[in-house]
Amino acid sequence: MDSIDLSERDICSKLITPAIVQAGWDLATQIREEVSFTRGRIIVRGKLVSRGKGKRADYILSVRPNIRLAVVEAKDNGHAVGAGIQQALEYAETLNLPFAFSSNGEGFVFHDRTGLSPTPERLLTLDEFPSPAELWQRYCEWKGLDAGASQVTLQDYHDDGSGKEPRYYQINAVNAAIEAIARGDRRVLLVMATGTGKTYTAFQIIWRYRQAFPGKRVLFLADRNVLIDQTMVNDFRPFSGKMAKLSTQTKTIERADGSTVDLPLGLDRKRRIDPSYEIYLGLYQAITGPAEEDKIFREFSRDFFDLIIIDECHRGSAAEDSAWREILDHFSGAVQIGMTATPKETEYASNIAYFGAPEYSYTLRQGIRDGFLAPYKVIKVHIDRDVQGYRPEAGQLDRDGQEVDDRIYNIKDFDRTLVLDDRTVLVARKVTEFLKESGDRMAKTIVFCVDQEHAARMRQALINENADLVAQNSRYVMRITGNDKEGLDQLGNFIDPEEAYPVIVTTSRLLSTGVDAQTCRLIVLDREVGSMTEFKQIVGRGTRVHEDTGKFYFTLMDFRGATNHFADPAFDGEPVQIYAPTDTDPIAPPEDVPPAGDEDDPIPPVPGADETVVQDPDCTDAGLREPLRKIYVDGVGALIIAQRVEYLDEHGRLITESLRDYTRKALKRRFASLDDFLKRWKTQAVVEELEAEGLPLDVIAQELGRDLDPFDLICHIAFDAKPLTRRERADGVRKRDVWGRYGDTARAVLDALLDKYADDGLLDIDDPKILKINPFSRMGTEVELIRAFGKKQDYLKAMHDLQAALYEESA
Repeated sequence: MDSIDLSERDICSKLITPAIVQAGWDLATQIREEVSFTRGRIIVRGKLVSRGKGKRADYILSVRPNIRLAVVEAKDNGHAVGAGIQQALEYAETLNLPFAFSSNGEGFVFHDRTGLSPTPERLLTLDEFPSPAELWQRYCEWKGLDAGASQVTLQDYHDDGSGKEPRYYQINAVNAAIEAIARGDRRVLLVMATGTGKTYTAFQIIWRYRQAFPGKRVLFLADRNVLIDQTMVNDFRPFSGKMAKLSTQTKTIERADGSTVDLPLGLDRKRRIDPSYEIYLGLYQAITGPAEEDKIFREFSRDFFDLIIIDECHRGSAAEDSAWREILDHFSGAVQIGMTATPKETEYASNIAYFGAPEYSYTLRQGIRDGFLAPYKVIKVHIDRDVQGYRPEAGQLDRDGQEVDDRIYNIKDFDRTLVLDDRTVLVARKVTEFLKESGDRMAKTIVFCVDQEHAARMRQALINENADLVAQNSRYVMRITGNDKEGLDQLGNFIDPEEAYPVIVTTSRLLSTGVDAQTCRLIVLDREVGSMTEFKQIVGRGTRVHEDTGKFYFTLMDFRGATNHFADPAFDGEPVQIYAPTDTDPIAPPEDVPPAGDEDDPIPPVPGADETVVQDPDCTDAGLREPLRKIYVDGVGALIIAQRVEYLDEHGRLITESLRDYTRKALKRRFASLDDFLKRWKTQAVVEELEAEGLPLDVIAQELGRDLDPFDLICHIAFDAKPLTRRERADGVRKRDVWGRYGDTARAVLDALLDKYADDGLLDIDDPKILKINPFSRMGTEVELIRAFGKKQDYLKAMHDLQAALYEESA
């Protein structure tokens, strides 16, 4: 056989596959061909959305379906045998595989990434391809797995028969956790960006763990009721009959297929534990508390659970003084796996200090580049009062008739200690304007507010701005906060893609984490977010892709400067360990540090109702300080002073600059010089091309505050040419009197067209249909007006000459 005449597909089927099978690989269970493992990055250009090409390996070799070992990249015989090795290595690094091969059908180039071979890369003949046993042995050496540990890792995933299998990064995470357990590690940390399926990953970890260790008991901990309920009826459904919720409150949940199920409970009415189950799901808050009788977890023996998975473990569970930490300490003998999108690293609290360095990390940036997560647009809105501050006039009274303290109030004060309702109305108006201009007023939207009272006022302001849609359904705008039962009852409907209402919800912190809002298209930040941990969680509310409803990207609208976190190197980077112990220091952070609140639940400025003041240096008597009073000042007014767009560049970095600078750079990439632009200028065609590339000229015109023709706008922005208004261009044509050869009717048509251009920026000037509208329809029929120029081609030539005359001075 002359392989030079074979296609790449023929090379695979006739030469490469037989060589791999001859080495002992099972074609049915161990060899997969043309395996796509990423979705392809979502690319947004204005309202045009496309997908980049996903990554696809020619071969992936597995010792078992859950244990992938190698990637093989094939080329036709017109390439060298090693032509595909760099691509194979890129895929192997992404898939976390130790071995990469390249072949053109004449042999193989083999690259060993384990570092255990004396020569990492060497040439093999077709007969020298390694066997599954050889590569598995090298894999176990690489992972530090002895014979017993290797058997633990070989357990299969759960297969529900639907064809669904874990994504490549979920496979990596599950394998990393199981391998760590097999090596004897007791604490494991997995970092996975919000929206990447941590709960499904946790399910597969539990499934494989229980296959390796039958009968072992598992505790799954979370901090939101909705997380437990969703988990039990969705991802954990295969555990039905062996699974219970640690709660005394019965609940009926609707599954995705429309059926309903009563959640089984692991506690009776007297809070006694039913020990007959094997998998328990519980809220931190439900099994512990400040009083000893709240600590239900103590009813379990210390060795009752063998595996504990802590979902969203950044929320204080590992902090030394956390109430939740005592649960982990009680079951210290169990294997504990922490899962989070944002490992908490501060000077005083560290999940890495407790769990150790992450066994596996999959970041937001990776998820977006792979196409599993939605990219985002960022709109920053600056309000004059936020930027300039507010100082009350002398003797200024608040709504209650009390004098406002004379000082400068700034963005930290607004809606926390000082309320300017005009500012709230302005934010609601801008949010509404955005939804209207986007063309989708039914886009699911979350507005994050300073506190619950602010969320209530924002709800009211949004209702007033959207009175027409609220009249159709009162649930169009709702507040969903911890103390609002009516709102909480609608949380399930908000996150259900098939439920239209509620559309806009206002909240303070309840929706910042853990809520799977797949169809959320707009996130509004009208409060400061000091914690990088919480900021990542908030961004994560929008990162789900929902193709059924056409949701491929989302928008982040920032009124408080919270998106400055994007400039922080810690954003979406690897976890940073601030506490750095030496060889003689304890691994845990020191305890003799100033008391500090959890960044996710900061200490309030004044004692709450659940606190007792025992010493107050600011008070001279034993009485409590009066509760913090919000000051309401009416009639102050607020204005938008700046608005800018941030965008992701070709390297995935978020770039912040003025819209004008952004447009200038983009135009100069498209048009090399002013002469180049003048040669290519074709009114409507150029404008439509620019809009398709995400450069709508009307937006930049609004920022400049100039009513310019697109021609002048481009010349001015890109090439610093002096712009003329459309009226100035129209008057210039009239002054040159270039229409002397036409009769009165034709001249009247041309004169009216110049007026249309000056008033409306007419771009489709050569479309005869314009002659059917006023004022042309009063001059005659379309046919009569065209005949005033001669034949139709004479009319079209006159239109071409008119456009040329409009731009003649610039050319």
